Amino acid sequence: TGRAVSRTPRVSGGGTSRSGQGAFGNMCRGGRMFAPTKVWRRWHRRINQNQRRYATASAIAASALPALVMARGHKISNVQEVPLVINNDAESIKKTRDAFELCKSIGADEDIEHARSSRNLRAGKGKMRNRRFTQRRGPLVVYNSDNGISRAFRNLPGVELSHVSRLNLLQLAPGGHVGRFVVFTQDAFAALNDLYENKTGFNLPRHIMSNGDLASIVNSDAIQSAINPAKKTRKTHGRKKNGLKNFGVMVKLNPYAATLRRARVLGQGVKTAQPLAGDAKDAAKKRAEEFYANMVADESSDDE
Repeated sequence: TGRAVSRTPRVSGGGTSRSGQGAFGNMCRGGRMFAPTKVWRRWHRRINQNQRRYATASAIAASALPALVMARGHKISNVQEVPLVINNDAESIKKTRDAFELCKSIGADEDIEHARSSRNLRAGKGKMRNRRFTQRRGPLVVYNSDNGISRAFRNLPGVELSHVSRLNLLQLAPGGHVGRFVVFTQDAFAALNDLYENKTGFNLPRHIMSNGDLASIVNSDAIQSAINPAKKTRKTHGRKKNGLKNFGVMVKLNPYAATLRRARVLGQGVKTAQPLAGDAKDAAKKRAEEFYANMVADESSDDE
């Protein structure tokens, strides 16, 4: 204390601008970060086997919908059908040149060129951490027997390969987005049924509705003939009135209010006297003036 500087550790020594600067603290330039991350972090989580099978089967099913495949960004305008199944002869291809010619013939070359042109330098420090470039994902080739197909396709940009019994959810749905463009061989496509349909203790996810077109179901003759016709009259709501100010509303809320008011009016009595007119009115006025004069005279006499 008494040195007019904080207690932050300092760089020792002298003769340089670096000396005397703060060190070690998380608020200091060149210092450590707060709560450094540990390598023994719990990186992985255990998930039930049937849940993993459910997710993989759902991702495979999503790859058969062109809308989801195009939504992922794959270029499949020249592809004849989705899912795309090719001949088993593709498993025996050993040259990348022949593999690319096959992709051209099935219309998958557009997606490969799209992946090739998307290769860019990564922004940030990932360039120094063995992930220097970023690139879009291309087709996923699924085979049943590797007779050279893995060596032939592995050098095509964006193309990944997988054995049908080792399908990876990270490949079927990169980034958590389903709809990967998948190319199956015939044997691999046929093996899916044995892998997921005939699995003991596991049932494939089923649709709750066999027909998802709800609008056509509701508008069908069978449904429309059984339901009530549409109500076209629109119920209107009048203006809200205060029962304390509106006697009609009060009677609706409390029917006895009319009886109470009638009794109150009868209890006050009814005026039966008729107003005076002519000589009678003049005589009454004269009597009032005489009464007032006598009252004033009495008050003056009392004061004396």
